[in-house]
This record gives sequence, structure tokens and C-alpha cells, in this order.
Amino acid sequence: MARIGFDQLLDAGVHFGHLRRKWNPNMAPYIFTEKKGIHIIDLNKTAVKLEEAQAAMKQIARSGKKVLFVATKKQAKDIVTEKVKTTGMPYVTERWSGGMLTNFGTIRRAIKKMANIDRMKVDGTFNHMSKRERLQVSRQREKMEKNLGSIADLTRLPSALFIVDIVKEHIAVAEARKLNIPTFAMVDTNSDPTLVDFPIPANDDATKSIELIVDAMINAINEGLEERKLDKDRGTAIDEEGGEDAEEGADGEPVAEASGNEPKEEAN
Repeated sequence: MARIGFDQLLDAGVHFGHLRRKWNPNMAPYIFTEKKGIHIIDLNKTAVKLEEAQAAMKQIARSGKKVLFVATKKQAKDIVTEKVKTTGMPYVTERWSGGMLTNFGTIRRAIKKMANIDRMKVDGTFNHMSKRERLQVSRQREKMEKNLGSIADLTRLPSALFIVDIVKEHIAVAEARKLNIPTFAMVDTNSDPTLVDFPIPANDDATKSIELIVDAMINAINEGLEERKLDKDRGTAIDEEGGEDAEEGADGEPVAEASGNEPKEEAN
């Protein structure tokens, strides 16, 4: 797994925190110093935490589980949308709907409603509606697509969340904690790192910083997915070899067919 170096973190501005007056005391272990009233994040600790998060994320992807990415702030939404799409993982970049996790059944019903509208367009039902009805249904579909389209394939609760800015996405963090869903997150100096399982101390406002950290997590997921594919291929090969070996004895010689003279188990 590619390790993000100190210089890469420095160049991306990952070390820039918030003003001292906005800090969260729980971030103290990850703050290196203060400069002109701004806290500076310890990049050595960022590198360690990022590596831990990558290793855990890779294992989740390797096991075939889904990770939900959450980033609705304007600096992050386009980055997350572009990067996460390639992995097939779900993401939320428009608005976090309250109850998206804790009331997942309702969300699934809304997604099914989207699918029903799509079927109506295909089977001709739309043609029997008035122009006004078609317009209302189409607008409803567009609204649901905007908010839920990126999680349309999420048939069950995600196995983990990756969050950019846990202060802004506090509802998502609270819901994940309530359901004991592991959380990965970029935590700036105004955040409480104790609220997430895998905190990554980093500037969550600069696009370069966000892109670097998201890229690192996406790379971990891709490695996990690739290893999962190799595991499957290896398992298939073993199964095929096992099928051939079943016809041979321990010494590799074909096993003789039963002659009917072998002792049988007595009936009880």
C-alpha cells in the first residue's frame, strides 16, 4: 500500500488548522504548535493515523463490504463524487437526510419509489398521465435523484463511513455511533477526534488537503477490491483442482471403482 509521505502532506497544506480560539481541546495530542494564532497539525501523527485508516479501509473493501462517503461541504463534494464513483462505493454529497442510517427502511422505500417512476416511463404509464401529473412526478424523481441517487445501490446499512468535516456532518456521525458503524474521518483542530474510530488529523477546508486524503482512502479501497478479486480467482482455481484430485488416490493413481465386495455398514 502506497504510503503518503511527510512532504506530500506538507505540500497539500494538511497541517493548517483553525484559529486557536476555535480549537477543540481533544485535538491537543495532534497539534504540533501555534503560529500567528493558527494551530499547526503534527504531520508525523497524521501520517501514522492515515496509515492505520488505510489498512482498516483496505480490509473492509477486501471483505466485500460497502463504505459510505459523506462530504456535503462545497470544497469536498466534487472531489468525493469524482473519486468515489470509480470504486462503486455509495456517497452523499448534496445533503444528509436525517435518519439516513437510523431510519434506513424509509430511505429504501424512497429509492424503490424512484425505481417505480423509472418503470412507469418504460412501460408507458407516463403516456396515460396528464401533462401536469407527468411534470410533478418528474420533479419528484429529480429531487430524489439529487439526494439519494448516489446511494441507490445501497441495499443494506454500510459497514463504515468516511466523513469530511465531522463538525458539519455531526448528524451522520451521531447516527453511525448509535448503530455502532465504524467511522473514518478527517478531523481538523476544531473537531473532537474521540467521536470517530479512525480519526485522521488534517485540514478539512483546503481542496488539496481533502483530495490527498480522499485519494489515499480510495487507493486503499482499490487495493482491497483487487485482493478480493485475486482471492476469488485463487479460490476458483483451488476448487477446480480439488475436483480433479477427487478422481485420484493419494499417490496420484486413479481410484478403482467399487467392486461391490467391500464391507458395508450394518443397518441399525
